[in-house]
Amino acid sequence: MVFNQQSAIKNQQSQFDIRIHYVPLTTSNQSSALRKAGLFYLVFVMFSYTTGGPFGLEDMVTTSGPGMTLIYLLVLPFFWCIPVSLVSAELTTAMPVEGGFYRWTRAAFGDFWGFLAGWWNWSASFLLGGVYAVLFTDYLANYFPTLKTTWLEHYLVSVALIAVLTWINVRGIQMVGQVATTLEIFVFLPVMTMVVLGLLHWHQNPFAPLMPPRQPTFKVFGVGLALGLWLYSGYEQLSTVAEEVDNPQRAYPRALALVVPLSMAVYFLPALAGLASAGHWEQWHTGYFSNAASMIGGTFHGRPWLGTWMTLAAMVANVALLNSTILTTTRMPFAMAEDGYLPKALTRKHARHGTPWLAIVLSAVIYALLAWRSLADLISVYIWLRSATTVLTVMSAWKLRRTQPELKRSFTIPGGRAGLMYVVCAPVVMAVVALLGSDRFGLIGGAIAIVAGPMVYGLLRKKAGTRSVLQV
Repeated sequence: MVFNQQSAIKNQQSQFDIRIHYVPLTTSNQSSALRKAGLFYLVFVMFSYTTGGPFGLEDMVTTSGPGMTLIYLLVLPFFWCIPVSLVSAELTTAMPVEGGFYRWTRAAFGDFWGFLAGWWNWSASFLLGGVYAVLFTDYLANYFPTLKTTWLEHYLVSVALIAVLTWINVRGIQMVGQVATTLEIFVFLPVMTMVVLGLLHWHQNPFAPLMPPRQPTFKVFGVGLALGLWLYSGYEQLSTVAEEVDNPQRAYPRALALVVPLSMAVYFLPALAGLASAGHWEQWHTGYFSNAASMIGGTFHGRPWLGTWMTLAAMVANVALLNSTILTTTRMPFAMAEDGYLPKALTRKHARHGTPWLAIVLSAVIYALLAWRSLADLISVYIWLRSATTVLTVMSAWKLRRTQPELKRSFTIPGGRAGLMYVVCAPVVMAVVALLGSDRFGLIGGAIAIVAGPMVYGLLRKKAGTRSVLQV
């Protein structure tokens, strides 16, 4: 597909009324080279990006308490990922274009807000891409203790993982989907085993205490909520590869309908089973699922078989998360380069695989440069960028309903005006609550990250000059 945008200045205002038109390609060397993904692989890629496994929620238990953690895991989807999923389903059927929500925002609100959606999202990916590689190496250090003491070896392993997954992504979404499917099946097996055994050994109230005693309010309802929003974020991200999916208008709504409840179950059930059987909520920190699995499964020939299995699953889950992160976020610089905001070289596609290989490699290099930071230090900053792009995405659904009602939507948000108001207002309220509860590091770092977007846009516009018409 070719994505054409025409911008006209409204009266004395510097706003853009962007109309979307689709023109079928008459020549298609790149399309023939690109092997597209069907619904099956799309489901696994989407799940591996948005969830991967239950690993990462452990800090919510000590921060917000066992009861609030389980309530968050059940309730938050109805105010966060479910509304975002409904918006993504509608707009993907209306505009199945490379760049997804970035171009939806640009079509709805103009160049400035469209650029911010793309820039903030790409910036957020830097905070996560390197971190997943670091977490993988942290788990690997349980088997190779020198990785805990030798910084260089730890870093080189992280970079090697990024390099391997970059090669896989250059080969296209179908191979990414095959890898994601294999990895997630491996993760499912020990997680389901832990859930079954944990529920069979239920001997205490998993909701007690509701909140930790003497815990500052901002940690329970701020930091804890931010972790919950991070867990349930990213359901609009796969829209960035819409042109690499077979029949996206049909596949995306179906994939979302499968992935959202699956993600809720993968978070809630292991947490419930672990708290009901293993307990010790005050000791839950990153990696504690392995400890809980060891207590639940016991030993075999003197070894904690289920704990070891869960540790391997956590490593694999981080590989899956990094694999799909590279896929979804590297299409953003490609789309922005097509629109003239980044160097045109980033639009180059691989001659054989049809993928934006230079954008993929550049993003991977930045991930590698940041592969020495920890996830805990960056989530509070990341959630600012993620909340900002999510708010722009849901607002785009409202604006495009008003300005471009003629767009063909094979899926529409149910509930009419009330349904539309729900999917817009619920994420906005959640984002505001989470950001108001940020700790000092998140407040300062998040504000800097947000302000950087308009500054970069101003510099780019000043350099390029004012453009009233953009054709991509």
